[in-house]
Amino acid sequence: MNRVAPPSTKPSPGDEWGEEQQARAGFYLLLGNLLGTPPDQDALQSLRETLRSWPKDEGGLFVALSGLEAAANRARPEQLEEEYFSLFIGLGRGELSPYASWYLTGFLLEKPLANLRQDLAKLGFERQSAVSEPEDHAAAICEVMGMIVSESVLSFEQQQAFFESYLKPWLNQFFRDLTQAETADFYKSVGNLGQCFMEIETRYFAMPV
Repeated sequence: MNRVAPPSTKPSPGDEWGEEQQARAGFYLLLGNLLGTPPDQDALQSLRETLRSWPKDEGGLFVALSGLEAAANRARPEQLEEEYFSLFIGLGRGELSPYASWYLTGFLLEKPLANLRQDLAKLGFERQSAVSEPEDHAAAICEVMGMIVSESVLSFEQQQAFFESYLKPWLNQFFRDLTQAETADFYKSVGNLGQCFMEIETRYFAMPV
């Protein structure tokens, strides 16, 4: 997904609100990257370095981060390729279907995807010609939300509306299913992080403006 010439309204680096938004965006983009493709050796090393640098305490989110760091430290690229294939692709279909349409209707390429495409067009996103996956893939939706947050183009209310329409109805359940998938190992930790973060985001958007 590519954003088309978004207006630059990013807050200054020293602004606490801006730092909070960049942290939120970082989680979305991390989840999007991990769900979009299994990490190769370079990406895995980068993930390990990133996770080592993030502060951790006893909070649920950082416990999930510690779990992902431990999983990344023992992971091997060839194992991740096999796991990703079994989970999301498979011979015919993987153990899980990472699409909003499937979770919301039981079928692929349904109305949730059409609605998403309309709203993405209004926001200035357009589909990359080299991308074959529908836009309601969990990875794409996380990446879009990360870009929306990081660029600070949309107001709180607009971010909330996108979250309520395209993430809240199904993504937490998808992450929960990922933690329970029989073929998941490394991706259980991704599911744990995603589930924890979605719960935090749900509370965030429930706050009064």
